Amino acid sequence: MLLEEKVALNTYRYCGAIHIHTHFSDGTGNVDSISKAAKQAGLDWIIITDHNYIDAEEGIYNGVYVIKGEEISPATCNHYLAFGINKLIEPDNDSRINISNVRIAGGFGFAAHPDESLERKNKWCPIRWDNKDTSPDGVEIWNWFSSWGDNLDDSSILTLAKSYFFKHKMVTKPCSETLKWWDKLNEKTSRIIPAIGGADAHALKVYDYVIPLTIFPYKTCFKAITNVISLDNVLSDNFNIAKSQILEAVKSGNNVIVNRNVCKGLPEITVSNSENTVSCGEFIKLTEDTFMEVLSEKGTYVKIIHDGDIIADKSAKRCRIPITKTGKYRAEISYKGRGYAYSNPIIVI
Repeated sequence: MLLEEKVALNTYRYCGAIHIHTHFSDGTGNVDSISKAAKQAGLDWIIITDHNYIDAEEGIYNGVYVIKGEEISPATCNHYLAFGINKLIEPDNDSRINISNVRIAGGFGFAAHPDESLERKNKWCPIRWDNKDTSPDGVEIWNWFSSWGDNLDDSSILTLAKSYFFKHKMVTKPCSETLKWWDKLNEKTSRIIPAIGGADAHALKVYDYVIPLTIFPYKTCFKAITNVISLDNVLSDNFNIAKSQILEAVKSGNNVIVNRNVCKGLPEITVSNSENTVSCGEFIKLTEDTFMEVLSEKGTYVKIIHDGDIIADKSAKRCRIPITKTGKYRAEISYKGRGYAYSNPIIVI
């Protein structure tokens, strides 16, 4: 595994991409070509989520674990990324029905790109989550293609060229509305409502110009917003066992969302006391010596959020703060004004 890494927590970390479209919906690649791009981008696993389609072949391709899901896609809103299902879930305009049907099928899901901008300067209509009173199993808090689309200006050939050549600069950070909604969802329950980052990779081909363009190649998307899962054991060589390991980590929130275009390293985010050290998606008892620690890259800016409120923010490679209250703690890390890493919560009880 290219990014297999044993860290101080005695866990293994694996990098993967979620929210990918093949030629079976509105993407252009097949499983083999997409897995090759993932391998070249340094990924260990990917989850394919075609629109209203779930028959892509799973397996280990080119050294990459390829898992299938579905993007349940009503026409205008409430797209839902469903994982752990083995049959097609027909889309319904009511998000509550889609959530329920996924659970009945034995799976779990994430609200996709819930807050696409209503102020776009292009022809692409935003597809949003229309009822924030509904509680999905999880939230896609950052979507690479949606973030780029929100900032795309297609009014002239010059603005289009700028959007193409400076694409990564246009993807700055998750939508603040989405982060607030995610925090509120977590405030309503004792369990973790997990978050993921989505590539939303299509490798769309455009033939309108002198030179045909691919917007954007899978490899390009795979080098951007990824999910770094933490496992207690090495990822199995058996595909079905590995699939369970990956999906359970995503379901439990054992992942950090990282934009690898901003910084190349992987952050470490933990809460510790004299008895234990835990990472994202886990819980720990509050003691007199409990503290949270974030280790990242030089020049990064760290925010620590407790139950939706910022309790610490500082520019540091190492941020270590005492924990004196129970609740859910997560970290946001930025670099030169751009979002770098967003952790799932750690519960202090």
